[in-house]
Amino acid sequence: MTHSPRVAVTPTQEQAALAWLCRLHDQPSRGDQARFSLWLQADPAHVEAYAQAQVLWALSEGPASSLAREEADVLQGLLEAMDRPKPATRWRWSAGLAMAACLLLAVSIGLGFEPRRWLDDLGADYVSLPGQVRTVTLADQSAVTLDTDSAISVDFSAGERHVRLRRGSAFFQVTHTGAPFVVDAEDGEARVLGTQFEVRLQPGGARVTVLSGRVGVRASPGAPQQILAANQQVAYAEGSAPPPQPVDSDQLLAWRQGWLNYSKVTLAEVVQDLGRYYPGRILVLNDSLAARRISGSFPNKDPRAVLDSLQGVLGFEQHSLLGRVIVLR
Repeated sequence: MTHSPRVAVTPTQEQAALAWLCRLHDQPSRGDQARFSLWLQADPAHVEAYAQAQVLWALSEGPASSLAREEADVLQGLLEAMDRPKPATRWRWSAGLAMAACLLLAVSIGLGFEPRRWLDDLGADYVSLPGQVRTVTLADQSAVTLDTDSAISVDFSAGERHVRLRRGSAFFQVTHTGAPFVVDAEDGEARVLGTQFEVRLQPGGARVTVLSGRVGVRASPGAPQQILAANQQVAYAEGSAPPPQPVDSDQLLAWRQGWLNYSKVTLAEVVQDLGRYYPGRILVLNDSLAARRISGSFPNKDPRAVLDSLQGVLGFEQHSLLGRVIVLR
């Protein structure tokens, strides 16, 4: 069932509650405690906002420490990319797990603290927002359709046309000019021998799906090239790739028409897809639930409606926290 807050809470009050929660977990002074007490008594919505923040805090303790380690490296890279003065030592969380949980909360409720995304976008030429599917025309008149929350950079120099997929996925319709067209993703590449195909980033590599024509795929610079034809797909990772597999490309690429199609995939995979269309976070806090298999077609414009539909079938609990985090368990 879905739990709604008893008192309406504004985004400003949500952010204030998060700030107080982090401050109180980081050796607060007596003055801080007194000011917090006054803030809490000033409005019933403050009590509600703080209660919701506490629930989310409890849920965040598990993944918080690993997230902090990941984001520390990204923050350092962001500082270097922006050519700002570098700190003498690498970023460290002064309050350990408490600050890690603050980071997770900030990212979860969409306060804009997403250094990994900032670093991707800093070097990108074209970006799509969460929930947005965007088509752009490159200088050679090739068309690229960016799936939600995706980013690419373009380099048409040195006699070749290179596009780097920095985040998410993109569908390419390539114009033939005589110059090679190459999509770089992680350590591999997809070299165009035809016209229409998708490249989608995955952990440690990417997945290439061909709708029409042919595409040559290498899992790493020194790897042999595999030739994919229409309705074939290959996923490479860490420099290696299995043989191409037959697929229904129209079904897999239906996101361009606003649909997500699944055949016996886990709820965790579905939630990961939906999360890219949702302007917040969707968390599954039940391993057996995350492993449940799902088949079906769902519109990608309304992730909440999809979750409501799946809830009716799978019978899980659905909780909304701070207006931007959905927890399934």
